[in-house]
Amino acid sequence: MTGACLDKSSIAQMLEANPPLIEGYPDLTAQLQPNGFDLTLAEVAAFGEPGVLGETNAQRFLAEATPLSFASDGMLRLEPGAYRVTFNETVNLPLDIMTLCQSRSSLLRSGVAIHAGVGDAGYRGHYQALMVVYHPGGFTVARNARVLQLVFFRLELPASEGYQGRFLEENLL
Repeated sequence: MTGACLDKSSIAQMLEANPPLIEGYPDLTAQLQPNGFDLTLAEVAAFGEPGVLGETNAQRFLAEATPLSFASDGMLRLEPGAYRVTFNETVNLPLDIMTLCQSRSSLLRSGVAIHAGVGDAGYRGHYQALMVVYHPGGFTVARNARVLQLVFFRLELPASEGYQGRFLEENLL
């Protein structure tokens, strides 16, 4: 079926492909969901100098961000505000698959949200997103916590050209 959200068995099958739909996940049993896949937290960074979005890519400058250190117990205390987050998993989207991202409901119930862009067909890399702590008392999160769910959609027709933007193969070692 095309133009549909992928279910757990379809995602599991694509994890066996070459390249796998997702790789580098810490716990497949916990992360594979009925209608998506949970991404885990690798890094949280605090914003510094602001970014600029001009009319062209030459006029685009990303906001500076400095990674924060997790405590020895793997926890990180965050004050209210905006943070850039990077995920552990490498995502390899084939030309007939795109993603949308949703905060896990436990975050929302704690006054925290993650905002992310669309994962275009052909993208490969480690997703980054914006985590906003809205709760006035702040929030504590663990390294490798499941914080974002990817929902995969099969396109009606495969993209004639995959994602070629600036973030292709981002954060790969």
